[in-house]
Amino acid sequence: MTDPVRGRLTRFEVRTNVPYGTFKGADFIRLDGLVHGELTTAESVPGLAQAAKNLRGPLNYTAPFVLIVPRSARGANRTLLIDVPNRGRPIAHHLYNSPREHFLPVGSFEPGNGFLQEHGFGVAMLQWELGHGITLPVFTDASGTMRHVEAAGIAAIRDFAHFLRTAEVDTLGTPNPVFGQFDLTLAVGYSQTSRVLKTMLVEGCDLVDGRRVFDAIHLHAGAAGLAPIFATGSGPASGTSLTPNFADPRVRGVAEEPLTYAGIVSRASTNAAAHAAARATKHAAALPKLLVTNVGTDYFSLRASLARTGAQGTADAPIPPNVRIYDVAGASHSRAAESTCQLPPAQLDYFPVLRATLLNLEAWVRNATEPPSSRLMPLEPLPAHESVLPAPAHLPDAIVQTPRRDADGNAVGGVRLPDMEAPLGTHGGQNRPLTESPCNLIAAFSAFARTAAERVAGDTRPALAERYAGHEAYVGRVRGAARQLVDDRFLSQADALEIERAARTVAPW
Repeated sequence: MTDPVRGRLTRFEVRTNVPYGTFKGADFIRLDGLVHGELTTAESVPGLAQAAKNLRGPLNYTAPFVLIVPRSARGANRTLLIDVPNRGRPIAHHLYNSPREHFLPVGSFEPGNGFLQEHGFGVAMLQWELGHGITLPVFTDASGTMRHVEAAGIAAIRDFAHFLRTAEVDTLGTPNPVFGQFDLTLAVGYSQTSRVLKTMLVEGCDLVDGRRVFDAIHLHAGAAGLAPIFATGSGPASGTSLTPNFADPRVRGVAEEPLTYAGIVSRASTNAAAHAAARATKHAAALPKLLVTNVGTDYFSLRASLARTGAQGTADAPIPPNVRIYDVAGASHSRAAESTCQLPPAQLDYFPVLRATLLNLEAWVRNATEPPSSRLMPLEPLPAHESVLPAPAHLPDAIVQTPRRDADGNAVGGVRLPDMEAPLGTHGGQNRPLTESPCNLIAAFSAFARTAAERVAGDTRPALAERYAGHEAYVGRVRGAARQLVDDRFLSQADALEIERAARTVAPW
């Protein structure tokens, strides 16, 4: 039964079906195609009523999709991962399948190290954003400007996820190619799309037929705030593509309440209660599990601390029981093999933590296995510091904070990879120029000198030869840190061995 105040996916059109590869004996396929859906004016989406006046039929959308799934139930873990693309670029393979030395670019569907497939995940990507393949309802405003109903894009995400999990066929009788294959649905968002997923929760756009379309969500590098998608844009790009930055810190629509996860979860609970009351059901939909991974760059360049404190003061808000937050010390918002920035780009490979996080998230939902407790970096304010994006003028009591750092310039606390526990340099410094993207999101790496004699003037950091009594001592520290992270469930055994292997190839002194 379709929710009477929600839209629905009406056609599921597969255009290509090709082999993707074999992983642990299971064959995977890639399906590309289009989904077609319709919405109703009963949805609280700005612009739908105006668009309806221009049409005689339903309010339609059409969007491209990609599915990478097991050919059969063999090899599947029965969990579907909805990949919410960032500016038209899929993100799941970049975040989870990137090998240590050769990370996959954002936008890649290459198998990389095969992590997602070897663990049996199905991956589903839908284009939701204006300017990246989706066709949205439109209307002409009083000035004669054509405007796009951008929030229809997140309705499309919702309908797509709901269809794949629950529908046997579309309205024309075309089979759902993955019907019955998945009993859990997770979602992942990166940066812009973490804010999109938070906005779905805040606006109640994740509910259909009395249940949530996502059992759990991994929100990566979403910093603080929401996505300004509940507006109508004139195109050609989406309004969600703009974020506050050092060139224009005044951009609105992102640093907006609710900022904290306590506020987001409270709003999601209210939405579920209203949804249940409207259908006279006894119980509101359960809250989704949320695992949040933060990177150091975002505290400097994207006001991430406001997601912990809200718009007043410096005290952290309580973290709800269905949320875990992990600060990955030294991590960079963006990674680049090369860049035109003034300083060398970030070296820290933190993707192993993301892989462990995804497995912990699935276990939390499927088996009620509690994930590790939240692990945060201690923060401190740096008032009017040129490396910190200032608090927005519309939040006069907000205080932006950044991670506290040690004498080497490395962040303290948080989830600490072996590269941070046995450092070869300073990770996560602000790059330059800050007023240009992507440099303000590509953290810098500054290597330690090999010996005290090679240390340049003004560099007070001990050299490698002063830190480690030789290569084996360095490898031993890496091994010990990796084993601790395995015990703490922030690292898999396979990734720990790979990190130790890489350490053995490093001989900088």
